[in-house]
Amino acid sequence: MINPTIIAKIGQQIASLMPEQAKATQQEVERNIQAILQSAFAKLELVTREEFDAQTAVLQRTREKLEQLEAQVAALESQNISQGSHQQ
Repeated sequence: MINPTIIAKIGQQIASLMPEQAKATQQEVERNIQAILQSAFAKLELVTREEFDAQTAVLQRTREKLEQLEAQVAALESQNISQGSHQQ
């Protein structure tokens, strides 16, 4: 999820661009913008860099384990074929 501080900063920046007449309602506008941004980001199903990196590491370990298991299966199949040809 997106850091709420980032959303707050974006809301403040947008609100600061408003005309002077609207400055009186700036805090309300900031809250509304933050709510809109939070909702939009939630719909995008974004993840943090830390979550992404953690899942990348899990995927890498899974790939390594798969390669090890494939090598073991190939060795067992080779061993099985060799034993089969000796029995005949």
